[in-house]
Amino acid sequence: MSLRKIYYLLPAYLRFTVRRIVFLPQDIWTSIFGNNELMPPKGLIFTGSGDFIELGNKLVNSLKVHCQLKPNHAVLDIGSGIGRVAIPLTKYLDKEGRYDGFDVIKTGIDWCQRHITPNHPNFQFHYVPLKNDLYRESGNNAADFVFPYNDNSFDCVVLTSVFTHMLPGEIENYLGEIQRVLKKGGKCFVTFFILNADAKKFISKNNHFNFPFSKGHYSLMDEKVKGANVAFEEGYLEEVFLQKKLKVYAKYLGYWAGREKDKTVDFQDVIILEK
Repeated sequence: MSLRKIYYLLPAYLRFTVRRIVFLPQDIWTSIFGNNELMPPKGLIFTGSGDFIELGNKLVNSLKVHCQLKPNHAVLDIGSGIGRVAIPLTKYLDKEGRYDGFDVIKTGIDWCQRHITPNHPNFQFHYVPLKNDLYRESGNNAADFVFPYNDNSFDCVVLTSVFTHMLPGEIENYLGEIQRVLKKGGKCFVTFFILNADAKKFISKNNHFNFPFSKGHYSLMDEKVKGANVAFEEGYLEEVFLQKKLKVYAKYLGYWAGREKDKTVDFQDVIILEK
């Protein structure tokens, strides 16, 4: 059984506890001998593997290149985690710019409010108790969630590895809300696992990362933890974008399915949407 499968077998609250215990010695060492760079303890990071700082810098660079992000822009970070995008943005957004992030994990929001907001008051973080069987066993329905922001408030919205953990009704609601809070001409950087003929050809030969449970216009990696990893049919996504009045500005297919890594932008598929 793979480590991924074992991880999914644990209750949501235990997944965080196990990570905290595993990295506790390293976090204690870093707290004593580490550098002064703004960085959360590894045991608290729940936003995937890889170098936290390097990935954050890469994401912000992608926002500059693909969404034309400027220092005075307003950014909404959906699934803001524990500051992976916020931390490098503190070095880029100026006093006229602003950042708002929200997440379903209170630990991450609390850390960001303690370590980022005091020195950067234009950076705000909000905890929203939404249910997701990968991260939370209780909470409100994301399919009904209304973003706590005014219409036409943001120049850029970013979601990295968020819709890969959500079901159709939830992403349809979120896309409608994204369209509402984006300014005209604003961009949304969002990642997916997109199922098309090319991806299906690759994953038919991939025993380690595939989506064997088809539900029509989407497929699951694990039927017992529906929010673990979700892939969507490309045609379905195109219909939803059209319905929500969001234009596909650019699309970059990732290497998750088996494409050559050096010819892709990221692991997941990246879509830039424009209002």
